[in-house]
Amino acid sequence: MPTSSASTTDAAAKPAGGTGGVQSLERAFDLLERMADAGGEVGLSELSASSGLPLPTIHRLMRTLVACGYVRQQANRRYALGPRLIRLGESASRLLGTWARPYLARLVEETGETANMALLDGDEIVYVAQVPSRHSMRMFTEVGRRVLPHSTGVGKALLAHTPPEEVRALLARTGMPAATEKTITTPEGFLAALEQVRAAGYAVDDNEQEIGVRCLAVSVPDSPTPAAVSISGPAGRVTETATDRIVPILQEVARDLSTALTTTTAPQG
Repeated sequence: MPTSSASTTDAAAKPAGGTGGVQSLERAFDLLERMADAGGEVGLSELSASSGLPLPTIHRLMRTLVACGYVRQQANRRYALGPRLIRLGESASRLLGTWARPYLARLVEETGETANMALLDGDEIVYVAQVPSRHSMRMFTEVGRRVLPHSTGVGKALLAHTPPEEVRALLARTGMPAATEKTITTPEGFLAALEQVRAAGYAVDDNEQEIGVRCLAVSVPDSPTPAAVSISGPAGRVTETATDRIVPILQEVARDLSTALTTTTAPQG
C-alpha cells in the first residue's frame, strides 16, 4: 500500500537507530558532505548512487535544504552547496582556531617556538590560530593571513597526499612566485618536496617564505577540514638537531588535536 507523504515525513524524523539522533537530520548532513566530496555540485541520481537512499527521499531532503538556503538548484537541474553555508563555515573556522589554542600553547611550552594552525581554504593557506614564543626574537604571523602553499611548511604538509595532477592544477592557478631565493618555483620541485614530506612524516620551510626563518609542520590527521600545525623560529634555533627533538612533539600534538576535533563534544581548553 502506498505510504502517504505525511507518514513518510514522520518516519524520516524518527530517531536514527543506535545514535539517539534524528534520521532526517543525519541524512541531510550526509548529503551535504557527499556534495562537498563531489566538488560542491551533484545530480540527484549521483547522490542516490553514493548514499543508497531512494530518489524520493533525497528529493524531499534537497527541497528542504534549498528552502533553507543551504543548497541551491542550478539552471541545469543539478544541486550546488548554497551561500548560507559560507557563514557557518567561517564561524566554524574561527572556533577551530579557538579550540586549537591549548594545543598550540603546549607546543610553545615544549618547543620554545611560535606555534601556528593553518587550513587549506580553496587554493590558499589561511592561518587561523597562533600562540607566540616567549623568546624576545620570535616569529609572528597574523591570524587570518593568507599565503600560497608552495612556499610554506603548512602548505606542503596539507598537500602531501593530494594527487599530483591536482597539485599541478592548483599551482597553475596560483603561480609560484618566489618569496626568497630559496622558494621552490617549479611544479617538479614542489612535487619532489611533497614526496620528501610523505617519506619523513613532516614538512620543512627552510628560508623559503622568509630568510632566516625555519618552519616545521605536520597535518592534523582525520581533521574535519584539511588542517596543519607548525612551529616557526629563527634558523639558528630551529636547527637539524632541534628538528629531531621537535618533530615527535608536533606529531603527538597533532594526533591529540585530531582526537579532540573528532569527538562529539567541543574540546576543552
